[in-house]
Amino acid sequence: MNILFVADPLESFKIYKDTTFVMMREAQRRGHTISACEPRHMQWQRGGVVTAQVRDIHLTGDKTDWFSTSQPLFADSPRPLKDFGAVIMRKDPPFDSEFFYATHLLGQAEREGARVFNKPAALRDHPEKLAIMEFPQFIGPTIVTRSADDVRRFHAEHKDIILKPLDGMGGTGIFRVKEDGLNLGGIIETLNRFGAQSVMVQKFLPEIAAGDKRVLVIGGKPVPYCLARIPQGGEVRGNLAAGGKGVAQPLSARDREIAETLGPILAARGLLLAGIDVIGDSITEINVTSPTCFQEIFDQTGCDVAALFIDALEAALTTHPA
Repeated sequence: MNILFVADPLESFKIYKDTTFVMMREAQRRGHTISACEPRHMQWQRGGVVTAQVRDIHLTGDKTDWFSTSQPLFADSPRPLKDFGAVIMRKDPPFDSEFFYATHLLGQAEREGARVFNKPAALRDHPEKLAIMEFPQFIGPTIVTRSADDVRRFHAEHKDIILKPLDGMGGTGIFRVKEDGLNLGGIIETLNRFGAQSVMVQKFLPEIAAGDKRVLVIGGKPVPYCLARIPQGGEVRGNLAAGGKGVAQPLSARDREIAETLGPILAARGLLLAGIDVIGDSITEINVTSPTCFQEIFDQTGCDVAALFIDALEAALTTHPA
């Protein structure tokens, strides 16, 4: 089977930790052929099907020159996405307008017969922070609003709060305001742009000291280990991109309860892979664009998450063929 990965530039991969890389490696190990493109290489011309300029690549096993290709950089003739055995959408956030348009092109490719994972409509329907609001039994006190007055009332009630933009990634734009309310007004103005932009506000969860856990769900089933991303120094954020330390650990009973409840729901919507972020007993985010942490979990526990993913991909293609 020829698998197309729609991803960031291959030259930007940090293969010692990149999840897309280990997906590719496991697929190639099983005899599948690998192709790659970026969202900007997709096109849809009047009267035609959705195509992309792609590179067929082979993983070399070398740590520096990690892939080889006989093709010039995306100079080949465009190829229909429907001709690939599977299309894996792995473009990293931000979920901006170009990501949004890419899901529409991928959705059209689906109508033409392409098998796309995660499903493009599901990517659009699950904004990664807002998605938690569907599961109130698993989240702490939370409000989404544009109103500065709403934020101030929430702070007056809960004293210690976290504010975050809905389109942030890697911990960017996250602020903590304690009971003294220091600089709350300036933070609100920065995030809600004087009422023009929605903000998520949550009660601070002190359990963050033990880590912001990434619980992976593949094919509706939880991976048995999560990665607790533990804040370092004076940071309140556990994100690896913000300097957090990743510690793999078995799922707790609560982690498993959350994953086993959400997993079948997400899978039924076309989300083959999701990353549920859990602090203490509460969900804080449901990642569906390009969930990571495969390599960190494998390196520390030996649990081969990439193999679990390709197992689920092959099963999905066999159970529900195009």
